Amino acid sequence: MAIRPIFSPSFEGPLLVSTRHVEFTWFPGMARGQAQKSIDSLHENAKTALNVSRVLEISSKSREESGVQLSAFNLMIRTAKGRRFSLECAYQASKVFERGGPFVDLLDAKSIDAKRDERLTQFGRLVKFNFFNVEWELEPRTAFYDWLYINALHKQKELADVVLSYRAFSDIAFNPERSINCQAYAAALYVSLHERGLLLGALKDKHHYLGIINTGSVSNAHENTVLNRPLL
Repeated sequence: MAIRPIFSPSFEGPLLVSTRHVEFTWFPGMARGQAQKSIDSLHENAKTALNVSRVLEISSKSREESGVQLSAFNLMIRTAKGRRFSLECAYQASKVFERGGPFVDLLDAKSIDAKRDERLTQFGRLVKFNFFNVEWELEPRTAFYDWLYINALHKQKELADVVLSYRAFSDIAFNPERSINCQAYAAALYVSLHERGLLLGALKDKHHYLGIINTGSVSNAHENTVLNRPLL
């Protein structure tokens, strides 16, 4: 057995996204088929626990093509000047360390190569992000990644419409004990902001976005301030 978070948009109250951890049968192995068996088990149990009719897996292992396209490796960002790169590349290329970075050449790399670039482990601890000369602090913990995601998603209407039709999201590869950012969480945040009428304001710029998401309450893969206890 294993446990993974399911992220659901919240449409009222201080929480923008609700996180529920669901136990399911884990099928070991690196093959896509094994991962999809685990996803199926997770989703079946989540439907009962969360009382939802369906869950969208957002990862390269998703059974849904839209779920694959929505993964950070595949979701593309298009700039006003016509540049095009994946969300993963944008995130890795924005990292600033104690003794180096950002390594903006990673914008032109393949997603997997950007994530594994050796420089990301050779220049000390991460201190901030710098994306096209806009600096982002490390707190709130997932704010920069989530902002990249919702901006990229909003510019792809077909994928955005798919996301807006769901009320629960998963990422089978996301383990909150080892990772911080989660594409499934960001998708749920997009739905929440849209349904609350806050999305356009959040997309405007960093200042407006941080003002909107800073509700004083957090529910993500690491903590739930409403429960006032760590989830793991």
